[in-house]
Order: sequence, then structure tokens, then C-alpha cells
Amino acid sequence: MAKYTRIEVANVMKETGMVPLFFHEDIELGKQVVKACYDGGARLMEFTARGDFAFEVFAALNKYALAELPGMIMGVGSVTDAAAASLYMQMGANFVVTPVFREDIAVACNRRKVLWSPGCGSLTEIARAEELGCEIVKLFPGDIYSPGFVKAIKGPCPWTSIMPTGGVSTDEANLKGWFDAGVTCVGIGSQLISNEILKTRDFNGLKEKVSATLATISKIRSTKY
Repeated sequence: MAKYTRIEVANVMKETGMVPLFFHEDIELGKQVVKACYDGGARLMEFTARGDFAFEVFAALNKYALAELPGMIMGVGSVTDAAAASLYMQMGANFVVTPVFREDIAVACNRRKVLWSPGCGSLTEIARAEELGCEIVKLFPGDIYSPGFVKAIKGPCPWTSIMPTGGVSTDEANLKGWFDAGVTCVGIGSQLISNEILKTRDFNGLKEKVSATLATISKIRSTKY
């Protein structure tokens, strides 16, 4: 069962401005990654469930976060059907992120009041997702779209909260483009938790990178407002 309500999760997404994305089949490595992100100031982690037996890894990481990292909100990504969403919610997933827009996932998550963030690529999809209770829409794949697309959406629909994923880096110019366009937060995967970091086990470097990225986001937001 989720520890955090969808409103609580949405608020933390808005407050921190960043959701790190990560997957690895090694549970102990995963714990180190989650802790490094936590120590760097991140309070959300999207576990992108793309491998065999990924649910077992997520269960272990969520138990670890609950026991050792107070305030760390674990969610799951790359979910493509309601059955998978239900499985992960049973393991305590606090939010569900999908690469596609599916109404069956919306129903499953809304039933448990768990935040779901569907991958959308058009204003029509976004509007339908919001009609089904979506708080924060995932713009995916972000590298196909642009901050200009977000700005165009926010014009007629200023209430829409958007999280681009894919095509988002830790570079200040890249982040500034997205936040100036009006995104609520960004999802960052390999540009933040790189294969090199995982290979070398440079968890202190990851901690510093997370901290620096969050500081950059805070700086961008402060100058904007």
C-alpha cells in the first residue's frame, strides 16, 4: 500500500522539480543509488521496471527506503498495463509512470488514490488524462518535443502540469529551457545516473550531481519568479 497520497506526491514533484529515473537488477547497487540520490536532496525515485523480475528488485528497494530513508518516495515507471500497476501498488509504489496513455491504468491507480503520470504526446491525450484525474502529465519522449511545445500547451491550458522525460539533461541551458516554458518538474535518467557512475560505483559523485542539479533548478525558478 502506498504511504503517500497522490496529492502529497504531486506536491513533492512540484517542490523539488526533479524525478530521477533508474533501473538495475542488482539490489545492493540499487540501494546505493537510491541513497546517493537521497543524500543529494532528491525525495523521489522512479524505478523503471524494464527487466525480468524487476518487481522483486523494486520491493527490496522500497522496503529499504521505508526503513532507512525517511521521506523518500519510491515509484515505478515503464508500466504498460493495469495488472502491472496493481502489482507494484501492492508492493507499495507511491506513483506509477507509464510510457503510454491507458485508461485501465488510470482506473487502477485512482481506485487506490495513487498518482499516475501517463506518457502523452498530444493536447488531446493530455486533456483526456486530466479528465481521468491525472495531476502531472508525462511528456514523452521529451527529445522528440521541445520547450516550445510545452509553452504552446500552457497557453490555452495553464492548469496543466507537465513532466518531460527523455531529452532532459543536467545542463543549465537545457533545464532553463524546460522550466521557462512552464514545466512542473523533469524526469532525468541516464543523464543523471549514467552508466559510467554505475560502472565505477561513484556514488559520492552521483550525490554531488543530484545536489548540483537540484540547485540549478532552484536557481532557475528563483530568477523566473
